[in-house]
Amino acid sequence: MHSSTYYTGIVGIIERISPLNTQCCNQMLTLRTLNGTVNFILSPGTYVADNTPLRNGMRVTAFYDANLPVPLIYPPQYQAAFIGRTEPGENIKVSYFNKDLVSAENSLKLHIDSNTRITTANGQQFACSLGNNLLMVYYSATTRSVPPQTTPDRIIVFC
Repeated sequence: MHSSTYYTGIVGIIERISPLNTQCCNQMLTLRTLNGTVNFILSPGTYVADNTPLRNGMRVTAFYDANLPVPLIYPPQYQAAFIGRTEPGENIKVSYFNKDLVSAENSLKLHIDSNTRITTANGQQFACSLGNNLLMVYYSATTRSVPPQTTPDRIIVFC
């Protein structure tokens, strides 16, 4: 997980979660999105925010490493790296943020205030500088600037 890794998020409603063949520790998560169906492989290495038990009907954002090869099949199938439950109007971004808190793809700049909840991936308080880290950012409104700016509700830091 470093600055040359780009994560792409897909928002959808969980339609189905099923075992992946005989691999009991892997599952297939089927999402219904605005553009159709997308499958994600959930492995023991997939980070699920807050260890939330995933279930049918839940709205989530699933992220995959955009640099990894994917099979050319329909529906598309990706290896899930991160998954977070989202409420309507809530967005999640997973990216490496530089010292100025701008995402690696220059698509979001963060402004932190006293209401922003900041924890590590295992739920502990994080009191150091956020810059130069991989972050999972929960936010709602952004400015129309380039890059868009936001004051996140919550940040999970992957040290």
